[in-house]
Amino acid sequence: MPEPKREELKVHARRAVLVSVVDRREKGVHADDLDEMRGLAETAGAEIVGTLLQYKEKPDPATYLGKGKLSELAQLVAASDADLVVFDNVLSPSQGKNVEEITGKQVVDRSEVILDIFATHARTYESKLQVELAQLLYMRPRLTRMWTHLERIEGGIGSGKGPGEKQLETDRRLVDTRISELKRKLKDVEKRRERLVASRRDHMTVSLVGYTNAGKSTLMRALTGADVYIADKLFATLDTRTRKWTLPNWGDVLLSDTVGFIKNLPHHLVASFRSTLEEARHADLLLHVVDASHPDAEQQIKTVNEVLEDLGIEAHEPILVLNKVDALEDRSLLDVLRGRHPNTVSVSAVDGTGLEKLTQMVAERLGDGYLNVKVETSVGNGKLFAFLSEHAEVQGERDYHDDRVTLTVRIPRRFANVLTDDPQNVIRNLDGTPLKLKQDDIEDDEDYSVPLSASGRGRENA
Repeated sequence: MPEPKREELKVHARRAVLVSVVDRREKGVHADDLDEMRGLAETAGAEIVGTLLQYKEKPDPATYLGKGKLSELAQLVAASDADLVVFDNVLSPSQGKNVEEITGKQVVDRSEVILDIFATHARTYESKLQVELAQLLYMRPRLTRMWTHLERIEGGIGSGKGPGEKQLETDRRLVDTRISELKRKLKDVEKRRERLVASRRDHMTVSLVGYTNAGKSTLMRALTGADVYIADKLFATLDTRTRKWTLPNWGDVLLSDTVGFIKNLPHHLVASFRSTLEEARHADLLLHVVDASHPDAEQQIKTVNEVLEDLGIEAHEPILVLNKVDALEDRSLLDVLRGRHPNTVSVSAVDGTGLEKLTQMVAERLGDGYLNVKVETSVGNGKLFAFLSEHAEVQGERDYHDDRVTLTVRIPRRFANVLTDDPQNVIRNLDGTPLKLKQDDIEDDEDYSVPLSASGRGRENA
């Protein structure tokens, strides 16, 4: 068959045949081995005209599919008048090229489809940089495929190289230059984001994480009233958004929504989007949102935990939010998930079921990061009052006695040593016993670990 002409990836409006090679040992693990790939391809704008599934322990090193299935694929492509073959696997450059030669159609793999979706949905400067970097990192080892039509043309006298080789070298240099430039720009963006996240450390922060299309944006709107984009499709949003969330009998916290995860997320994409997940990395609490109505909910939970671990995000006892219970047909599935995972709450972001309980759980968990104490200090300790105004919540009336004043405050544990380090202060628990700090309560930041007064150390808390 004639070799297909390489074009810029355009999944949109293409008639596609979906192909997946699944490890025979995992047969039956997933509800539908092509269901997610179908969703990805349709999100990218393709029309699915055929599917082909093969269970095989090891993919063929030359064509990924076995010889018989490859012949079947060529017949299916011709019969369905498809112009694109989409693999739910990551192909090597040579595997993709070989399948193209046999089918006569352009072949794209899972990574290319996801990158195409991300490129379409990128809106902010940061996400556009991230997507372009991921695309270039993915494309670089595949540049050879783009110039196979020039390989057979001989080079000029003494050059020893044909135009295909020359173009390949030129393109590699251009790509490498652009990759270096994008990495520098993203470093600058990452530094700005780190400063932004650090500036929020005086507020308790909560981050939503989860599989794509688990309903995180819908939940964020239900909890905060924020006008965020919502769509029933994979990767509807890519950018982290942060909104104020008022918790009854607690106060305001910052709630962040992050990009959704997916199984077999392209390596280069994960690396490029590290800075986007900075909010989750420094959050006081993670809400792991799960589509409880999805037949592969358990596998999706596992995937999210693996991606968080790969990104170095320590999810210390997150609250597992079992969302979309309004769409559950079999309630026993909910009981199974609850039995397997601690710290769960069942909700529906659509009809509001369970949101009050979720809010209460969040307030209780955040309360673990705070201390409620009585602070006795000098009435002239202006530095302390300024500090409390910025970093703590003063509750009730102040009790004055001679030149001393006692306040009841709620303060983040990480700032507690600032109070105890000031010799003017006497810090007690609400029951009147002296406050004893644990090692975890001691703040490492030099900005806050020094005494607030200049009169020196030495006085013990009474």
